[in-house]
Amino acid sequence: MVARAEARGVRISPQKARLVIDLIRGHSVNDAIGILRVTNKRIAPAVEKLVRSAVANAENRSNDVDVDKLFVTEAYVNEGQRQKRIRPAPMGRAYRYQRRTAHIVVKVADER
Repeated sequence: MVARAEARGVRISPQKARLVIDLIRGHSVNDAIGILRVTNKRIAPAVEKLVRSAVANAENRSNDVDVDKLFVTEAYVNEGQRQKRIRPAPMGRAYRYQRRTAHIVVKVADER
């Protein structure tokens, strides 16, 4: 039984989010939440919320799910939309930069 949770348009670059997602892939749900609790990254609480959401989705899909036996089978980050912004530059010029967003997906299942 596989359940998934997805967060779209999270305001963090995908590269930074992948650092946290790579820590929990393949671990049990309890271990993943413990890892995210002690991870000192800004995206860690959002990923923890996403893991909890995937667990809740698994419980809602089937009543006989043992939460202690769930594993994070898939976790990945895709690039979302880019917000184009302009920063003032010397001599009346303007520099363009992009604020990146990420789509984060976490899947949990009862077997690896």
